[in-house]
Amino acid sequence: MPMRYPHSALPEIPTAADPAYQHLFDTYASETNKTFSVWSSLSAGALPYRPHPKSSTVQEILSHQLLSERRFFAEFLGTPEPLPAAILPSTAAPAAYAARLVELARPRLDHLARQPATWWHEIVPFFDVERERIWVFWRRVLHTAHHRTQLTVYQRLLDQPVLPTYGPTADVTWDGADPTLTVDAAGRPAKP
Repeated sequence: MPMRYPHSALPEIPTAADPAYQHLFDTYASETNKTFSVWSSLSAGALPYRPHPKSSTVQEILSHQLLSERRFFAEFLGTPEPLPAAILPSTAAPAAYAARLVELARPRLDHLARQPATWWHEIVPFFDVERERIWVFWRRVLHTAHHRTQLTVYQRLLDQPVLPTYGPTADVTWDGADPTLTVDAAGRPAKP
């Protein structure tokens, strides 16, 4: 049985102008859906939680994710974005942050899908260095996964259920889930 996520906020993914780049949009939509799912499962009481005095709160991570994603896309990739003051939701609730994440992702997907291969390989400023746009894009996807993982650790520390992102968790599994916890499982031959 395939993995099923509790939420799919971006079920429709635009078609890439160049089919060789479709995986970019499929992955960005998938990662946004996973992030939406985790954020939607957070309780309102979790917003002020921080596991250590040096750690960010849940709300600070949600805000940082939205604001830093806007910066990556606007400043480094050159996509049209709302003004920074319009990024955060008007309500401080996990569901509001999750909804805003998706609202911002939809137009990005549409814009990015229209770009030709040459656009993806242009060199652009990235903080104090220069990189290809495609490199910056993948760095953004990884940055998002990092912060989503922080929040799943916080959920575990708060004794809240942790939803699956790439596979089963101690809280959510299904028939056919194979978490590869043994040497034998890691050595299985590829299926034809």
